[in-house]
This record gives sequence, structure tokens and C-alpha cells, in this order.
Amino acid sequence: QVQLVETGGGLVQAGGSLRLSCAASGSISRINAMGWYRQAPGKQRELVAVITSGDNTIYADSVEGRFTISRGNAENTVSLLMNSLKPEDTAVYYCALDPRTYPTGTQARAWGQGTQVTVSS
Repeated sequence: QVQLVETGGGLVQAGGSLRLSCAASGSISRINAMGWYRQAPGKQRELVAVITSGDNTIYADSVEGRFTISRGNAENTVSLLMNSLKPEDTAVYYCALDPRTYPTGTQARAWGQGTQVTVSS
């Protein structure tokens, strides 16, 4: 069984920065793709950023140039550095292990419990 633990959410003023971290543990035999997704009240969960097993990165247009996803020193850990935060970035942020997008939505081998990020104006 795989578990993801997220840390680093909180309250920040617009223009500020936060770093989210996620560590995966359990039966993981290789380096996996990992990603961050977010869900704001009344909205569907959406992709924020993904880092592939080959360390390629993918970003949502809304965060490109402001957010950076990177792997940690330990295997299957990932961080999301969020700069120039905007009120519209307010959401619950979820870490995902091996996320895959299908026509019906995104599925992952495991999801974190979510961490709240609130950006005040």
C-alpha cells in the first residue's frame, strides 16, 4: 500500500510564496511520475504541475512561470514552489503518484490527503 504525505500549505498574502512538499512511502519499486493537482470550492480538480519519471515537467497555463515542480533528494518525493501567488490560486492542493489523464478524468496510483492554500488579496 502506498501513502502520500503533504506538508507546507497555509495562508499567504497575494504576491507571496509557499512551498509544498510530498513524500511517498510503501510498496514503490521505481521512480514514478508525481504531480500536484488542486480543487477550489465549487470547481473540479485540475492539474497544476507534473514531473514525469524522466524528469520532464508539465504546467497548467495558469501557473506557468510562477510555480516550479521538482524532485526532492529522497526517491519519490516532490516539491512545488509557488511564487507570485494570486487569490485565484486558493484551493486544496493534492499530491498524486503516477497520475494519468483519461477522457473520464485523472486517476493516480495514490493521492495525498490534501493541503489548504489560501491567498488573501
